[in-house]
Amino acid sequence: MASYSVLIKRSAAKEIEAVDQKKDRARLVERIRSLGADPRVPGCEKLAGPDDLYRVRVGPYRIVYAIDDKAAEVHVVKVGHRRDVYR
Repeated sequence: MASYSVLIKRSAAKEIEAVDQKKDRARLVERIRSLGADPRVPGCEKLAGPDDLYRVRVGPYRIVYAIDDKAAEVHVVKVGHRRDVYR
């Protein structure tokens, strides 16, 4: 499988920095890095709607991202707690 480059939207980076617990931030960053190797990991789900967005769980947090197979890129759009991320 080809390696994907991971691009993080500026607002998503700020959302990662806003996570209170350092260990939770580290888990989020590690999971985002792993998306470069395989963006369709077991446990990821395609979200309903017009955009081709996927989400992956990391404890109580969710990472919402888009996959561009032609350019081999993963675009992280939003990161947040499960109660807030879909709003």
